[in-house]
Amino acid sequence: MAPMLGGGGAGGEHKVNFAAPRSFKTAFKSDLKETFFPDDPFHDFKGKSLPIKAKKTLQYFVPIFEWLPNYTRRLFLYDLLAGITIASLAIPQGISYAKLADIPPVIGLYSSFVPPLIYAVFGSSKHLAVGTVAASSLIIAATLEKKVDPATDPKLYLDLVFTTTLISGVSQLILGVFRLGILVDFLSHSTITGFMGGTATLICLQQLRGIFGLKHFTTHTDVVSVIRAIVKYRKEIRWESTSIGVIFLVFLQFTKFVKQKKPKLFWVSAIAPMVVVVSGCVFAYLAHAEKHGIAIVGDLKKGINPPSLHRLNFDPKYISAPIQAGLITAMIALAEGIAIGRSFAILENEQIDGNKEMIAFGLMNIVGSFTSCYLTTGPFSKTAVNYNAGCKTQMANVVMSMCMMLTLFFLAPLFSYTPLVALSAIIMSAMLGLIEYEKAYHLYKTDKPTSSKLGNIPDTSFYRDVEQYPGATDIPKTLVLQLGVTSIDITGVETLVEVRRSLEAKQIKIVLVNPRLEVMEKLIVTNFIEKIGTECVFLSIEDAIDGCKFSLTRMKDYNSE
Repeated sequence: MAPMLGGGGAGGEHKVNFAAPRSFKTAFKSDLKETFFPDDPFHDFKGKSLPIKAKKTLQYFVPIFEWLPNYTRRLFLYDLLAGITIASLAIPQGISYAKLADIPPVIGLYSSFVPPLIYAVFGSSKHLAVGTVAASSLIIAATLEKKVDPATDPKLYLDLVFTTTLISGVSQLILGVFRLGILVDFLSHSTITGFMGGTATLICLQQLRGIFGLKHFTTHTDVVSVIRAIVKYRKEIRWESTSIGVIFLVFLQFTKFVKQKKPKLFWVSAIAPMVVVVSGCVFAYLAHAEKHGIAIVGDLKKGINPPSLHRLNFDPKYISAPIQAGLITAMIALAEGIAIGRSFAILENEQIDGNKEMIAFGLMNIVGSFTSCYLTTGPFSKTAVNYNAGCKTQMANVVMSMCMMLTLFFLAPLFSYTPLVALSAIIMSAMLGLIEYEKAYHLYKTDKPTSSKLGNIPDTSFYRDVEQYPGATDIPKTLVLQLGVTSIDITGVETLVEVRRSLEAKQIKIVLVNPRLEVMEKLIVTNFIEKIGTECVFLSIEDAIDGCKFSLTRMKDYNSE
């Protein structure tokens, strides 16, 4: 039996290319172009005047100069409606997620004012709506609280939150400037799905404190610790808070059900969190909720973001926590934001540039850290609402920002009566939507084969996976094995050497079929091709099988003599 590793190719008189590996300069230049400018944005610069080149360059790096000159009143009407709609979602989410990060609620409102303006200038997605997210809020709190207790030293804790935001923004900007968007692609879809589902579960467990109205709770996030805390402090459970929390949660989930059944009624689900907050505020004010054990948000000051540059803290005693939280949230925010932006762009047959998104996210978080904001990205819920509301350009983020400015100037104190149980219900409802049960089951049942056995489709020269095409026939005394290998390192080459050695001990021959350029270069440099011989590398499966048959015939004739 002669195993063969590789894929198919054209047959005929053509031979495999055994040319010497490309020079370092040639390979390095090719890699740089593929990494930094895979879309070749300057391909049409040849023959253009300097002003036109300058204009196109500016439009490429600062997208607002590309779409704003063609902006019309008709487009603005769409963006105005979308911007107002997502602003109604940004207010309750901003307050809720700030609570999750253990920072003053007004910081969540600040974070939906400045960052969206920065994204509107540098962002490439028409549909992405900027805001805070639950996962990053939880990670920031969990990491920083190991160094500083927000209850005992809230000022220092908030300083470290701003420092974390700066570190995250700088990390994102560096990745974008060096066009390393490919790093985000290493976070597979299944990894992101699992992470978001796991994080959502942990956040839901933590919100049981708010639903039950408990004054004491565990700082741990595992199921056992949460259940133990509920049992331990069961005498603190307030039926008033629990009843209101369940009512709000059922209402929020019902609006999602309505949206699923009738997509045109998406606005019902979009305004539901605001309805919960407003009704909660009215109830708390009229019923004097605090006297009945229902905690409220408390003081919310009027006015837009104060500067926070002077509050950045790089004290060696604490800096390790902001660095850790900043780097982790930078990657998570990028993976989530870029993936969401791409998903909605595909629906419109459009594309977004991951590297531009990195730069936009980096700049908005850097500027945000200077203006009393904490980490922002592109939340799925807000972006979905923005898309369904009919947004046409990044101007929807500007409209949302202006709505937040008016809220901060005139309406912020009204939200001080928001019951904490209402915020817990909003967070739980949002997190339940992130736990993709069906997708998790699908990923569990699905597994990508790393290799496949190929067989011949009768009466053709095609070779396909025998599991996918049961009618494909085996080749006598030959195993055709296909590996999905696009690159190989020294460990991979050494593995091939070991496989070849073990097969030869069993008098089994191994041949290769048309390795791609990068793989072939590594095999030549490591002398693997020299070891197996160039006669064992073929251009097509058909040529390889004919070669193997010839070898087997010669061996049979030799043994018969």
